[in-house]
Amino acid sequence: MKFQEALALHQHGRFDEARALYESVLKKHPKHFDALHMLGVLAYQSGKLERAATLLARAIAIDPYEARVRNNYGNVLQDLHRLDEALVQYNKAIAIDPNYPEAHNNRGDLLQTAGRWDAALTSYDRALTLSPRYAGAHYNRANAFKAMGRWDEAIAGYDQAIAIAPDYADAHHNRGHVLAECKKFAQAIDSYDLALRYKNVIPYLPGTRLNLKMHVCDWSDFDQELDALRTQIKQGKKVCPPFPLLALTSDAALQQQTARIWIQDKYPGLSAVKSFPKKKSHDRIRIGYFSADFWSHPVAHLIAGVFETHDRTRYELHAFSSGPDTQDPMRKRLELAFEHFHDVRLDSDSQVVALARKCELDIAVDLSGLTKGCRPGLFASGVAPVQINYLGYPGTMGAPFMDYIVADSTLIPQHSQKFYTEKVIYLPNSYQANDRKREISEKQFSRQELGLPESSFVFCCFNNRFKILPATFDGWMRILDAVPHSVMWLIGGDELAQSNLRKESVRRGIDPARLVFAAHLPLADHLARHRAADLFLDCLPYNAHTTASDALWAGLPVLTCMDEGFSSRVAASLLNAVGLDELVTQSQQDFEALAIALANDCERLSDIRARLHANRLTAPLFDTELITRHIEAAYAQVYARKQSGLPAEHVYVTA
Repeated sequence: MKFQEALALHQHGRFDEARALYESVLKKHPKHFDALHMLGVLAYQSGKLERAATLLARAIAIDPYEARVRNNYGNVLQDLHRLDEALVQYNKAIAIDPNYPEAHNNRGDLLQTAGRWDAALTSYDRALTLSPRYAGAHYNRANAFKAMGRWDEAIAGYDQAIAIAPDYADAHHNRGHVLAECKKFAQAIDSYDLALRYKNVIPYLPGTRLNLKMHVCDWSDFDQELDALRTQIKQGKKVCPPFPLLALTSDAALQQQTARIWIQDKYPGLSAVKSFPKKKSHDRIRIGYFSADFWSHPVAHLIAGVFETHDRTRYELHAFSSGPDTQDPMRKRLELAFEHFHDVRLDSDSQVVALARKCELDIAVDLSGLTKGCRPGLFASGVAPVQINYLGYPGTMGAPFMDYIVADSTLIPQHSQKFYTEKVIYLPNSYQANDRKREISEKQFSRQELGLPESSFVFCCFNNRFKILPATFDGWMRILDAVPHSVMWLIGGDELAQSNLRKESVRRGIDPARLVFAAHLPLADHLARHRAADLFLDCLPYNAHTTASDALWAGLPVLTCMDEGFSSRVAASLLNAVGLDELVTQSQQDFEALAIALANDCERLSDIRARLHANRLTAPLFDTELITRHIEAAYAQVYARKQSGLPAEHVYVTA
């Protein structure tokens, strides 16, 4: 009688009362199978995983042939990251009852967690054969397709789950993620809105949704949404992934808090690097570069020359590639640049960690940070005794398992070190690697073929659209208003974004025809067309990074405004390293005034262009050999500290 009463309370969510009754039943009948089982389930639902595992194991000892308890025990073990044991329990549940769809579905989830995608799909297919209207299995199967980059199949799976359960918030949410990957931003936002209609709180969705709105230049309710994000982040809430926030605010303290929230949420049990066995020094320092971007990607275009220029008598290079195997020219170039190129995109974190440790790396360099395709879990588990955040993510990772971040004195002044969880490696010029082998097409584009007016002053910004904040656009439009007949040349591609920007220009009293949108071109031609512009206007708070290097390498001056956070100071770092520090401003007012002044002083601007042309091949910014030697000097210093048993500390590399 008491058990039935406890079960009823449990089913109505009255956990404390149910727990007390289950325990009273067990006090009289210690081997009461159902009470042990349900008390274990209740412990699991309450987040008490170790307690749940103990109770369910006791229930199995009493009746080892009950499929439900095996399945539930598997769920607990999976959440405890005891994956091999969990798989045993799911397999036993299925052996007891081959027609148990939930066990097949849960087994699929475990296999997906382990990166065994094909096996996971087989389990989901079996669950759906047994129960075709099992919305959860359709959803999980779609998640597997999503993880494999099979976008159309993923969307179809989410659609099937939603057809069965229209209020399935998680399916709407993940469907939005896939649509965003397909650059169907408006549809993705619609899916996010449906997710929020059915579930008020979805971790990180408010910031993700606002970021997508920025991709299509939809600035409706921007100030209110950003203020809400700021408030909730300060309260420790999970409302925004770290990367999108970099383009929304230059507040370094807020960026650090956002990264910490993310890391603590995603890797709660992996807050420090595991110890490494003491080993003899290698003949050469072993460096592992980890990235999802070893293909024709901005990060690869920046650092490819460094890989090729490393001193192979002192350094042994390993690449760990978790991104697509595109076999484009850059990918092929990078495969030749490394002594050891490990394609780990289909391997689980534990497999990659085991491989890295087998390679006995001395230093691991994370080139992805908290960007798309990143795998911080590798570094949380520990892939090398020294772990460095470099180049791909312009900010702190907020992770106690990262030892250093590579920067320079412009990016992180000493008074800003407190906003970085990592210790800072200070390079003497700019932190940014550049490859002076980058090809610029010999093609001479006429303004007419680019859709530009022949005799007008051409401002341009080839930054990604998500970097264009309303305040940035306000400034651009004031500049156009002050420079008659001038135009603003922007990256095109998304019709909705272009339409929204034209509407925004009208609201600010500027003829939308003065916005010109550039079509996609191969990289060498894209670099060449920079010659048709007069001045690059930067964004704030997320500056041009690779885009600024593109412009400077092509001979186009870049005007920037510097603020507090790392991502707000990169263009200033680049301009300092190419000898054009007069193009670095400290306020929006000064930024606009200098843009207008340069547009009206052809001689002054011509002098700047001439100095940029002269400096391209002599200043530090594009000296690949020089920055490689500086990076190697940093590696040597942090390696020596580690070998001497010293903790990480700020490192200053001299010129």
